[in-house]
Amino acid sequence: MRKLMLIVNPAAGRGGFRTLFGEAMLQLSEGGFQTSLYFTKGHGEATELVKKYASGYDVIACVGGDGTLSEVVSGLMQIPNPPPLGYIPMGTSNDVATTLGIPKNDTLGAAKRIVEGKAHPYDIGGFGKNDYFAYIAAFGAFTEVSYVTPQDQKKALGHLAYILQGASLLGKIEKIHTRIEYDDGVFEDDLLYGSMSNSTSVAGIVRLRDEMVSIGDGKSELVLVKDPVTPDAYGDLAGAILSRTFENQNLHILHTTKAKFIFDRPVAWTRDGEAGGEHTVAELCNYHAAIQFIF
Repeated sequence: MRKLMLIVNPAAGRGGFRTLFGEAMLQLSEGGFQTSLYFTKGHGEATELVKKYASGYDVIACVGGDGTLSEVVSGLMQIPNPPPLGYIPMGTSNDVATTLGIPKNDTLGAAKRIVEGKAHPYDIGGFGKNDYFAYIAAFGAFTEVSYVTPQDQKKALGHLAYILQGASLLGKIEKIHTRIEYDDGVFEDDLLYGSMSNSTSVAGIVRLRDEMVSIGDGKSELVLVKDPVTPDAYGDLAGAILSRTFENQNLHILHTTKAKFIFDRPVAWTRDGEAGGEHTVAELCNYHAAIQFIF
C-alpha cells in the first residue's frame, strides 16, 4: 500500500471535514492508501509537519482552506523530490479547488479524487528568496475586501464588478503608483489592484477564462487594474469583468515567468489570502512544475 500523509486543519470550514470523514478514510484505504493523520494546532504548523515528515510518504494531502494548502506547498518547496499533493478543500474561497475542478466542502468527493485522480505538473509562485504562494500574491484595494469580507457578504457581492461599482461611489480607493519589470518589458501606472497568480479563480470573485491559465506552463498571470477615474468608467470595467471578455483599457492581463514590483512607499501584500507584509520592492517568480498536484 502507498503511504499517505494527511494533514488536517480542524478549524477549516467550521469543522466541516467531519461530515463523512470516516467514509472518506475508508475510501482512501480501499484505494490503496495507508493513511497517517496529522492535525494542525496553529498558523505555520502544516509547513513544519511537511518539512519534518513528508519525505517518508508516497503522497501528501491536506484538509483545509487555501491557507492550509499554502502552508503545505511551502513545506513541499523546502524538501528534495517532494511527493505528489492531494487536496480535500474545506474553507471559504477554495480558489485552487475551483481551478482544478476538485469538489469543495465534500470530504468524500475530494478523497475519491485523490484515489482516482492523476498527478499533474503545477507551477508554484516565489515571493522573494524564501517565501512561496500556491496560487496568488496580490496588493491593492480589492485584496482587503475579498479576504476580509465575511463569507455571507462575499456571496452577496458575487463579483469584483460589484465591488468596483460600490467603490466608485465611496471614493475610498487608494491609487498605488507601480512600476513592474516583467518578461516582456516594463509596465508603469497608478494601480488600484495588482496580482501575480496561477489560478482561474481569484478570491472567489474574479474568474479568468480557462484558456487564459495553464497551471504547469511556467507562466504566471499578472492582473493589473488601473484607476477608471469616473463612475461611467467604473461601470465599463465592471462589465468587462462580469462578461469575462476582459476588454477594457483599465484592465491588463499579462503572462510572465517573473515580475519585479517597485513602489514609492511600502505596500501591503497578501499571499494566498494571508498577510504577506509591506514591501517597497517585491520580486516574484514562477517555479515551473515545482510540484505534482493530484486531481
